[in-house]
Amino acid sequence: MDITTLGIDLAKSVFQLHGVDAVGTVVLKKKLRRGVVLDFLGKLPPCLIGMEACATSNYWARAITALGHEVKLIPPAYVKPYVKRQKNDAADAEAICEAVTRPNMRFVPLKSAGRQGVLVLHRTRDLLMRQRTMMLNAIRGHLAEFGVIAAQGSRNVMALIAQLQTEGRFDLPDIARSALLGLAAQLASLTAEIRALERRLMAWHREDATSQRLETIPGVGIITATALSASIPDPSVFKSGRQFAAFLGLVPRQNSSGGKDRLGRISKMGDGYLRRLLVVGATSVIRRAGTNETATGSWVRSLLERKPARVVTVAMANKTARIAWVVLNRGEVYRGSPAV
Repeated sequence: MDITTLGIDLAKSVFQLHGVDAVGTVVLKKKLRRGVVLDFLGKLPPCLIGMEACATSNYWARAITALGHEVKLIPPAYVKPYVKRQKNDAADAEAICEAVTRPNMRFVPLKSAGRQGVLVLHRTRDLLMRQRTMMLNAIRGHLAEFGVIAAQGSRNVMALIAQLQTEGRFDLPDIARSALLGLAAQLASLTAEIRALERRLMAWHREDATSQRLETIPGVGIITATALSASIPDPSVFKSGRQFAAFLGLVPRQNSSGGKDRLGRISKMGDGYLRRLLVVGATSVIRRAGTNETATGSWVRSLLERKPARVVTVAMANKTARIAWVVLNRGEVYRGSPAV
């Protein structure tokens, strides 16, 4: 078979393949079980292979690339316009095969196993942080049922736990005290595990030059820097900082027509985790804007005079994303300019 382009619809067990030759004639339509995909592709001559970016796509891209093929990952939203009528595995594979050949198509950068491992650290830490918040709220809420009130914040809840561990401090039934002490033990275990993950991220940060350069940007700490470095191994797939910000969903959603530009809220497309980290970092920049004597500080203060603080925070996150793309693309550190 003279296959030049192949579209693969990934699945849990059964994969659908759609291949065409140099003139676009369909030469392959085939279903394969997961275990025989690599054996089949290993017998084909090198060709261009397209797949939708999903949870397992990076693994399959690395494995297929090792066989000599060129693999490109496409965002699923960019494949959807090429699906004809009914949606099924065969139609999806055909749409992927068509989309991967478009000259203006945008692709997702392929991540190495090491960088995926760093992202696993991030996802695990994020999950444990949510569980920790749930534990804190549960302890605070259960104590409130017995008239023990504390202000919001982890420090206030930890102070309550310290008092709870002292016998006779609160007038609680023994059965309730034992349950709350169990939650406190789980909270301590979660906190220790989060600290261990953060130490692992710090160790990786000290070994990664890209992450260290990103940390020089205002509003970007170690957590954000390591997440950006691991998520964007090849910044050249984005033509500009604006395109990178759009990839993160930090640009306004457009509904323009008839020559009239209508811009709404941010699109919230792309990686929500990175977007959240950038917004949190931008919040810290906004809070220090009054004492920031750089051009960024002057720009933030001028926006705050005209816009709500939350809108300015998102605008600052957009600006940070564009600066991060420049730092990634040029391999330089951030150099802030003084205010005029």
